[in-house]
Amino acid sequence: MFKINENYLKLPGSYLFSTIGKKVSAFQAAHPEKSIIRLGIGDVTQPLAPAIIEALHSAVEEMGHAETFHGYAPDLGYEFLRNAIAKNDYADRGCDIAADEIFVSDGAKCDSGNIQEIFGLDNKIAVCDPVYPVYVDSNVMAGRTGIYDPSTEMWSDVIYMPCRAENNFAPELPEETPDLIYLCFPNNPTGSTITKEQLQEWVDYANKVGAVIIYDAAYEAYISEENVPHTIFECQGARTCAIELKSFSKNAGFTGTRLGYTVIPKDLKCGDVALHSLWARRHGTKYNGAPYIVQKAGEAVYSETGKAQLRQQVAYYMNNAKTILDGLAEAGYTVSGGVNAPYIWLKTPDKMSSWQFFDYLLENAGVVGTPGSGFGPSGEGYFRLTAFGSYENSVAALERIKKL
Repeated sequence: MFKINENYLKLPGSYLFSTIGKKVSAFQAAHPEKSIIRLGIGDVTQPLAPAIIEALHSAVEEMGHAETFHGYAPDLGYEFLRNAIAKNDYADRGCDIAADEIFVSDGAKCDSGNIQEIFGLDNKIAVCDPVYPVYVDSNVMAGRTGIYDPSTEMWSDVIYMPCRAENNFAPELPEETPDLIYLCFPNNPTGSTITKEQLQEWVDYANKVGAVIIYDAAYEAYISEENVPHTIFECQGARTCAIELKSFSKNAGFTGTRLGYTVIPKDLKCGDVALHSLWARRHGTKYNGAPYIVQKAGEAVYSETGKAQLRQQVAYYMNNAKTILDGLAEAGYTVSGGVNAPYIWLKTPDKMSSWQFFDYLLENAGVVGTPGSGFGPSGEGYFRLTAFGSYENSVAALERIKKL
C-alpha cells in the first residue's frame, strides 16, 4: 500500500493566496454589479518591454530552422545568459561571482522552495516574521519544522525573527543559533530594507556560527536608496556563507514567462562538500530550467535598450507606490514601505485583525489586499497593498479607501 508524505497534512488551512482567491470569487458571485480593484497578489500588469518581445520573436524564428533549433537547455542555463548575469548583476557591482556559479531556472519561487532539499532534516531554520510563506511551507513539507501551535501560529522548530515597527521591520540576530537563515530584502511583505552595514553583520554572524544565509533579492531592482545593497555578495565573506535567489518576474515582468536564477559560490562548503556540486546534481536530476526562447528574452533584459525600458516600468510601479503611500498617510493611516519596494505595509485601523480588514475593504470599497497575518504571526494587525496595478486603479483604490 502506498503512503503519502504526512508532512503535507501538517500545513494549516490553504495557501494564503488561494484563500484570498476563494473569498474574492465568492464576493463577486454574490455582488456581480460591484467592481473589484486588486492590489493583493504581487503580479505585474505592464506588458513585456519591446526589447524583450523582439528577442522572443527572434528566438521563436530560430526554433523553426534545423540549423538554429535548440532542444534541452544546459543544466546551468545557456552561457550567453549566465555571462550577462555575471557581468551586469555582479561584476558591475564589484562582486566576485563567476558565470558557472549561476544556475538559471524557471523562477525564484521554485528555487526558494527547492533549495532546502540539499540540506539535512536536522537543520534548524530562522525566518523573518512576517515574510514570504514559501520559506516556511517548503520546510514544513520536508519535515523540518516540528509541531504547529494554532494558538500562536508558530512551529516549534522554527526560529522566528520578529520584524515590527519598533525595529523598523528589520530582524535582529537571533538568540538561538540557526543553521539556515532566510532573509528577503527588499522585504516581501513589509517593503523594508537593511543597509549594507546591517547585512554585513548577518554575513559575519553566519560565518561565525557556521550557518547558511538564503538571500532572496527578488525586488532589488526597486531599490532607490544608495546605502541599501542590491546583492548579499556586496558584503565581505558572503561567498562562504550565502546563497542568493533572483527573479526576472518583478524587474522585467516575467511572471507569466518564468525565469530566475540561484547563485551558489564554490567557496560555500559543508566540510569538504561544496554546496555548488549538490545543487548542480539536484538541478541536473530534477531539471527546472527555462527554455531557450525564454533565456534569450532574459538576455535582452541586459541590453542597453532593455535596461532603459525596464527602468521606466520600475519607475511606473514606484510612482504607484508613492501615490498610495502618500495618500494613505495623508488620510491618517500608519504606513511604511513603498520606497525601495512596490509594497505598502499598512497598520489596520480600529484594532481590526488582518482578515477583518480584508473583509472590510472588500465589502465596503471593493479593494483586495493581502492580510499581514498570512505572512506570519507578527503580521497580525497589518495589511499589504501592492503597487503592481495600473496607475488609474491605484488612484481609484486610494480614493475608495479614503471614503471609508
